[in-house]
Amino acid sequence: MNAIQCYAPTNERDEDSKDQFYSRLQTIVESCPGRDFTIMMGHFNAKIGNDNTGWEEVMGCHGLGDINDNGKRFADLCASHNLVIGGSIFPHKRIHQATWVSPDQTTENQIDHLCINKKFRRSLQDVRVKRRADVASDHRLVVEMLKLRKNWTGDQIH
Repeated sequence: MNAIQCYAPTNERDEDSKDQFYSRLQTIVESCPGRDFTIMMGHFNAKIGNDNTGWEEVMGCHGLGDINDNGKRFADLCASHNLVIGGSIFPHKRIHQATWVSPDQTTENQIDHLCINKKFRRSLQDVRVKRRADVASDHRLVVEMLKLRKNWTGDQIH
């Protein structure tokens, strides 16, 4: 199992900073063996929206808002490495999608994401925001529910 935790530059940062981040992240993702279960999570500052045109293989149509530049970069990275963006797959009320809320409570965005390998997509049961979790942040807790099956080889469990 591989776990990758990220904190991406904001959408307003210069292109060089974002290029450097995604280049480094790509190197890290490529170092994970394809047969392993990989989960990539974090604060990507990426709005992916609900229009999955061109990214149907990696995201559903249940994202929040409209895609931004970071969202396109993020979706492209996921597509090139067969990762599925969990928070876009399951239909939920807005209150269970918004991962960040502005201090004045007027703006909500879905900018924190959890991704897994596409081949483990059937193990993904749900992804949602838990609003009442006290995480001492303006971000909300994102929870991914998985049901992993045992690997059988002959009569042995691995």
